[in-house]
Amino acid sequence: MSDPVTSPWKNGHGTPFVELDRADWAALAPTTLLPLRETEIVQLRGLGEPLDLSEVTDVYLPLSRLLNLYAAGARQLHRATSDFLGERAQRTPFVIGVAGSVAVGKSTIARLLRELLARWEDTPRVELVTTDGFLFPNAELGRRGLMDRKGFPESYDRRALLRFVSAVKSGAAEVRAPFYSHLSYDIVADAQIVVRQPDILIVEGLNVLQPPGPGHGLSVSDLFDFTVFVDARTQDIARWYEERFLKLQRGAFTNPKSYFHRFSTLTEAEARSRARSIWTEINEPNLTHNIRPTRSRATLVLRKDPNHAVSKVLLRKV
Repeated sequence: MSDPVTSPWKNGHGTPFVELDRADWAALAPTTLLPLRETEIVQLRGLGEPLDLSEVTDVYLPLSRLLNLYAAGARQLHRATSDFLGERAQRTPFVIGVAGSVAVGKSTIARLLRELLARWEDTPRVELVTTDGFLFPNAELGRRGLMDRKGFPESYDRRALLRFVSAVKSGAAEVRAPFYSHLSYDIVADAQIVVRQPDILIVEGLNVLQPPGPGHGLSVSDLFDFTVFVDARTQDIARWYEERFLKLQRGAFTNPKSYFHRFSTLTEAEARSRARSIWTEINEPNLTHNIRPTRSRATLVLRKDPNHAVSKVLLRKV
């Protein structure tokens, strides 16, 4: 699919979405009180993301209210269906998928939604799991010749991810997910994330909106109740990625235990060149061929401007 500025959805032609400017979106929940303090918002920020009170109040507070309404509606429908079937209603988690490119800010948005949704009285237990934990271990990626395609759909154990979300969705008492370390850039063999019957589960990752692969009848996106795609122009995401790489190079990469420690001694010019190379060879092709084509499958699209602020919200027509 094309970049936002050349989208075939522009001006409403053939679009499955209602497109709202930021001001119109913010006006939809004017009486909803912000439950987060500014210090909490600062702690939720990703590298280089100017998340502030205005952004949270205008964009994410109304989104949390909408998600709260969707979750309540899903519970009512589940109860009605159980009554119809003559079964005892068992509460199951409302599952949200958050997708988008590397460096677009989806991880920050997922963390923020977790905190906001947990403040609603009827959804106090909110869990967040990233699909990083379902990447194949580096040894397996190396065996398959996929280390340079880490983050592409084929680099994930999609069956394991599907089993995990299916188990959570079915109301299992306890479900475990692998733990991924960004320091070692690999799965940690003796560590796990435990999810215990949350009210809401947020699943964040690059390719969570992928349709079923060849020969597969079901994909993890089929289990989502609501999906969010974080969108921006490719040139803006590329710049954000480069800026983030430089911050990491001066910060996390200086740790001798970091997988990317070898980059910590690069000059700024060398670091920028390396970041652009990684973007051009890996991240941009993944965005173009795998991630952005799933945008039309989302329930809601957040469209960001060059300054990382959301300028438009596209909500799928009911």
